[in-house]
Amino acid sequence: MSNPNFFEIRVEGELAESWSDWFEGLEVHADLNGETSLRGLLIDQAALFGVLTRIHSLNLELISVQRYLE
Repeated sequence: MSNPNFFEIRVEGELAESWSDWFEGLEVHADLNGETSLRGLLIDQAALFGVLTRIHSLNLELISVQRYLE
C-alpha cells in the first residue's frame, strides 16, 4: 500500500461522530442496527494498524475491514 486508500471498517456497538479525530480522521457513522462504520482515506498500512489497535483498545468487536481501490 503506497498511496492512500479508502477504507470502511465496521465494528459492533455505537460510537459518536466525535471519535473521528481519534480514528485518524475517519468519518464515524453509527447505524441503526447497533454497528458503527469508520470510513475514509488512510495514508498507509501503519495508519490502518493504528486504527485497528485503537479498536482493540476500546474492546470493540471488529466486524469487517474493506479496502476500496480507485
